[in-house]
Formats: sequence, structure tokens, C-alpha cells
Amino acid sequence: MSLAQRVLLTWLFTLVFLIMLVLKLDGKVNWNWFLIFLPMWIFDSILLLMLGVKMAGRCRAGHDLRQGAPGLRRKVWYLLALLLKLGFCLTLCARLEQLTDLRLVYVCIPLWTVLTGAMVELGANIFPQHRD
Repeated sequence: MSLAQRVLLTWLFTLVFLIMLVLKLDGKVNWNWFLIFLPMWIFDSILLLMLGVKMAGRCRAGHDLRQGAPGLRRKVWYLLALLLKLGFCLTLCARLEQLTDLRLVYVCIPLWTVLTGAMVELGANIFPQHRD
């Protein structure tokens, strides 16, 4: 998938999600919160599929794993971040639908973990460690 297609897909799913969110918050529709988050879950499942295919390509026979260790580590981080985002969205929807009485602090733990990890990765990319 080219960069332009990925950007267009991201904008499309985000736009549909925001429109559905605004309709729900305005009280125009009385839909389930799980239905409101459906565009995000479809987008995340597409990303998960693409990431799984790329990671499976690294496991094929004859591929030198030592050469691409940082790339594989980054893909594992992307997979973990995507799963944490899905966990946050599921627990948030469950709390908004009042299926559980979890405190909001516990609902936000996956989100805070993703944000902390993103800050660490950003810091590692801005200040790379040079080995002489």
C-alpha cells in the first residue's frame, strides 16, 4: 500500500469516527459506544493485518535476523502499541456503556503506557546513541 493510500485511509476512517462521535455527543443518535468506535477498530484491524504480514515476512527461510534486529524491535513495539490502543478503546467503551464500573484511572493505563512508550521512542530517535 502506497503512502498516499495509507494517508487517505487514515483520514477517511478518522473522519467517519469523528462524525459518528459528534452525532452521539450531540444526542442526534442513540447508538451503542461500541458501534461509534467501529471505524477505529476496522482501521486498527487493517493495521494489525499489515503489520502481521510484514513481521511474518521476516520469519521466512533465508532471512538474516541479525541484520534487521532494530527493525524487528520497532515492529514489535508497533504491535504492542496497537494492542494497548485496542485495549484502551474496549475498556473505554465498556465503561461508557456502563458494562463495568472500572475507575477511569484504570481505563487510561493502556493509553498512558502507549504515550510513555512513544515519548521514549521519540527521545531515542532524537538523541541516538552513537557507539565508537
